Amino acid sequence: MTKRDYYEILGVARNASEADVKKAFRRLAMKHHPDRNTGDTSAEAKFKEIKLAYDVLSDAKKRTAYDQFGHAGAEARAGGPGDFGGGSFQDIFGDVFGDVFGDIFGGRGGRNRGRGSDLRYDLSLTLEEAVVGKDVKIRIPNLVECQFCGGSGAKPGTKPKTCLTCSGTGQVRMQQSLFSIQQTCPQCRGKGHIIEEACPHCRGRGRLQEEKTLSVKVPPGVDTGDRIRLAGEGEHGGTPGDLYVQVQVQEHPIFTREGSHLYCEVPIGFVVAALGGDMEVPTLDGKVSLRIPAGTQTGKMFRVRGKGVKPVRESVSGDLICRVLVETPINLTERQKELLREFDGHMQKGGSRHSPQASTWVDGVKNFFEKMGF
Repeated sequence: MTKRDYYEILGVARNASEADVKKAFRRLAMKHHPDRNTGDTSAEAKFKEIKLAYDVLSDAKKRTAYDQFGHAGAEARAGGPGDFGGGSFQDIFGDVFGDVFGDIFGGRGGRNRGRGSDLRYDLSLTLEEAVVGKDVKIRIPNLVECQFCGGSGAKPGTKPKTCLTCSGTGQVRMQQSLFSIQQTCPQCRGKGHIIEEACPHCRGRGRLQEEKTLSVKVPPGVDTGDRIRLAGEGEHGGTPGDLYVQVQVQEHPIFTREGSHLYCEVPIGFVVAALGGDMEVPTLDGKVSLRIPAGTQTGKMFRVRGKGVKPVRESVSGDLICRVLVETPINLTERQKELLREFDGHMQKGGSRHSPQASTWVDGVKNFFEKMGF
């Protein structure tokens, strides 16, 4: 597959200055960053393409190689297509361009050097809890810096030694023809140092897992998908990451929520639907009376204003929408069946006056059959 020109990707001229290249990258990164396009895999692919172009054009040596030899020159100098030193997606875009992302996303666009990872906790709430809010306590596992070795991973009283193979850089270069290829150091696996005596408490990892209890104040009106950020409660590092509490509202036996509105289905009897009447319907803060007019059909919607939900970022509550379902009687006695047959006979004498929808439908079917020649 033919690769796109890096200048074309960033939308800059071939003689663009370093400042113009950086400005174009900032604009495109802000638009296509995965944090702003959650779940959009095409945005992530686009972002990687933008980053790769910036990686080359912002580096004088790589840019020169690209201008002279095209993609082959840039890839050889960078260590091969798609090779960013063995780092993860977050490491690539957080570590390499931390200064740019710090300006655009306040340092939260990727994982900065020395910053602990962000963590996620799924919190399940009932609809009632989500509507009124709640203070909850959660217990989370967390990786913290080992206090015995100070996070170095080395046995107390010793220190990690600089890797002699890569001289502490974590990378080694291999010469191939006119180009040198950079790879992760096989001796220290990219760490830049070697631990000869591991800390017995953390076994050389530099971190220990512990469980802690946190208080979370859930504001009234949260809904499924809402996140509550607890700054600094993520994984420990030079700077602790954040903990994101992801809200999941359980299904309710009566109500369904859509934004600020609540919906429920209200079954009514045949007689009430025909003659009308009053019914009590539930709300989240008590019950209200619902007036059913005579001749109500299945599917009729009734709105009870102000009995829905007030979302977190809104000041007005939504409505409760009641959808009527006319229930057909079942398990009838012989006498009840006899009465219904007698009633149906009277209904037939009235013709379409009592059942206008049915009569209209029958006429439509007759016309369809005649047209089709059935």
